[in-house]
Amino acid sequence: MSNLDRRPSARELGGLEGTAAGPVLDLLPGKEVLLGESTRVRRLLPTLGRRLVGAWAFVDHYGPDDIAATSGMQVAPHPHTGLQTVSWLLEGEIHHLDSLGSDAVIRPGELALMTAGHGIAHSEQSPAVHPRFLHGAQLWVALPDAAREATPAFAHHRDLPGFSSDGLTATVLMGSLGGATSPGTAHTPLVGADLDLAAGADVVLPLEPDFEYALLASSGEASVEDAPLDRGAMLYLGTGRRTVRLRATEAVRLLLLGGAPFEERIVMWWNFVGRTGEEIAEFAERWNAEDERFGAVVGYDGERLPAPPLPPVSLKARGRVR
Repeated sequence: MSNLDRRPSARELGGLEGTAAGPVLDLLPGKEVLLGESTRVRRLLPTLGRRLVGAWAFVDHYGPDDIAATSGMQVAPHPHTGLQTVSWLLEGEIHHLDSLGSDAVIRPGELALMTAGHGIAHSEQSPAVHPRFLHGAQLWVALPDAAREATPAFAHHRDLPGFSSDGLTATVLMGSLGGATSPGTAHTPLVGADLDLAAGADVVLPLEPDFEYALLASSGEASVEDAPLDRGAMLYLGTGRRTVRLRATEAVRLLLLGGAPFEERIVMWWNFVGRTGEEIAEFAERWNAEDERFGAVVGYDGERLPAPPLPPVSLKARGRVR
């Protein structure tokens, strides 16, 4: 999915300063952003107070939206470098096309994992005939230096592992949790898991103390270590936790994101992840020139998204938090 902000700010992310040295419960404020022609999302990362959780660098949560009388999600071809996109649907369908020739319809409970690496382009659309509701999350994972120039790839995993316990049904998108390991390829130690809690559930979830974690409430309201977490909000948990207690008085869906703190410093602007401002400027120039680095999305009926003008100011190192 694209960052469609026409005046995106450039950010330097990464490094261990700003990583919580122990457990915390910090509520991360999101902001509403218009995505494409009609889809509004809540952007939780990057946001005021935090720019990364492990290697997770970007989190958009959208819906549930009634799109019965609309065209739904319509995101034209756009590029990516140096990251992975992780698409997760709770309701609806998304048609994915990319410059590798991938053509897939993503449905709830399935993992769409695109590794941009050296460079890729893709589009995302609700099918012409689509379900009434659209609800999900779009996530980016920053690639470490050793993998950021990797050959682009797309994987569509329809069956994901998980486990059930005490009113919790967990599905593991990335990494490992509770003995279940995702088939998705990760390049840094991380985890992503959908947590479906039944009304009345009271669960203690095992965690890795070396990871930092955050929880997004996709639907419903939950209590996280006695702190309230409302729908559409994200709670940063810090590091040093071996467990976290989750309680729900109603049915709740949570998205758990975590990983080893990302030590490398990166620059993220628009839909690119690089290491310097000069590198980002080159990516934008080559995309607008229809350079072969990104290829072409065959089968999309419409124009590509142009890269917006670069900011007039030089990049400033701001680390993981601001």
